[in-house]
Amino acid sequence: MSKWFCTLLVACATAHAAPGSAPSDDMDKLLADKGLLNQLVEIRHNVAEKAQDKLSQVGQNVANRAHDVVDRTSDLVVTAMGFLGVPYRRGGNSAESGFDCSGFVRAMYQQTVGLMLPRRADQQAASTQVIDKKELQPGDLVFFNTMRRAFSHVGIYVGDGKFIHSPRSGSEVRVESMQTAYWARRFDGARRVAEDGADASPSKP
Repeated sequence: MSKWFCTLLVACATAHAAPGSAPSDDMDKLLADKGLLNQLVEIRHNVAEKAQDKLSQVGQNVANRAHDVVDRTSDLVVTAMGFLGVPYRRGGNSAESGFDCSGFVRAMYQQTVGLMLPRRADQQAASTQVIDKKELQPGDLVFFNTMRRAFSHVGIYVGDGKFIHSPRSGSEVRVESMQTAYWARRFDGARRVAEDGADASPSKP
């Protein structure tokens, strides 16, 4: 932009910054002679239009992301419910072999979200986002101290104060209430897997 044009814009701004003063005839004549009046109006219109388009685009992106999150968590919970009754097996990662707690969580996220979480419960806690218990939403992770060490057990929150998990040897994947005395005493924190997967790695085909 030329120095002359910048000076002209400053002059215009100064004129508008003094309410109540009469517009300068000389300035109007200069703008008309140079054909700049219409250009200034057009520039202002284009800037406003682009700003509105940007705001609309941002709003649509936010809405799309919200729908994606809802779809993702719904799929995750529904898929997890489909494995109710699968027996516990230490080190298990599949319905065929059985699941341990972290193997169950890992398999659900891999199948529905396409993310490969770390293998152990404590590693899953370390690689995900800390949230307050009152912020829990379906699909979030809940951790418990069941072996006298932090984050030794993990499950998937399904809503209404309940979670689905693979508890221990001799049991099977089931839904339980976090309000029962056993789990309430051992609650160790809540975590959320970020939309970008936090420190989890995309699963490989």
